[in-house]
Amino acid sequence: MPVSSDVEAGGSSSGDESRSESGEDSTASGGDRLPVNELFESLQGEGRLAGVPSVFVRTSGCNLRCWFCDSYHTSWEPTHATMSVEEILAEVESHDADHVVVTGGEPLLHDPVVSLLDELDARGYHTTVETNGTIYRDAPIDLASVSPKLASSTPTPERDPTPEDGPTDAGEWAERHEERRIDLDALAALVEDYDFQLKFVVSERDDVEEITDLLARIRDAAAVPIRDTDVLLMPEGATTDRIEETRPVTAELAREYGFRYTPRLHVNLWNDAPET
Repeated sequence: MPVSSDVEAGGSSSGDESRSESGEDSTASGGDRLPVNELFESLQGEGRLAGVPSVFVRTSGCNLRCWFCDSYHTSWEPTHATMSVEEILAEVESHDADHVVVTGGEPLLHDPVVSLLDELDARGYHTTVETNGTIYRDAPIDLASVSPKLASSTPTPERDPTPEDGPTDAGEWAERHEERRIDLDALAALVEDYDFQLKFVVSERDDVEEITDLLARIRDAAAVPIRDTDVLLMPEGATTDRIEETRPVTAELAREYGFRYTPRLHVNLWNDAPET
């Protein structure tokens, strides 16, 4: 069910009207409605459940602006239709998969996501929440797939993903993104309270220094052990061509440091097609 072209009142296909001053989507602040960019069934493409048939609920709106974001229309130029929790559940139940991935954007921005997760849990679904680790929510989450953003994700004028006439500007977002991208308290709470995986995007070999440093800080802050096998390295890239460039160094670092390598199965299979 593609909904990114069906923007209801209160949203905007350009993203201008639906974005608050801080850059987060603000259209789902009332009631139990969520801004949903896509809702579809596919194979989980990343992490330890890669290959598992899953229903994806992709919310729109994000508090960060990674320059390499593979969900451009949930962050840089958010588009969506608003759906109630009951409408989302009905669509999820129309598919056969018993795994549901709530992703974005940053799904934990939105208050109604807790109600959605409560209802999915009551219906017996396994839920994975894909999050950047800057927000904690008390909700039934079977797998917190936490992807802290490294310095290499910060947008710059040289790495501006927006069109020349687009509504956003990477230069304006650089400082805001850098200030927000790591929240140690939220990261510690997520790994303490949920079954988790820490998933780092690797663009180049130098990223590993920041990964190991941040991992040490999370281990110091969290009251639970974090094993090297809980750490997944994922090649940066939204297209097969880019993945081919970043995959070798990512795999090499995973072997060298004892971390796990995770593919981006959906990119390998379908490149950058929507609803995959």
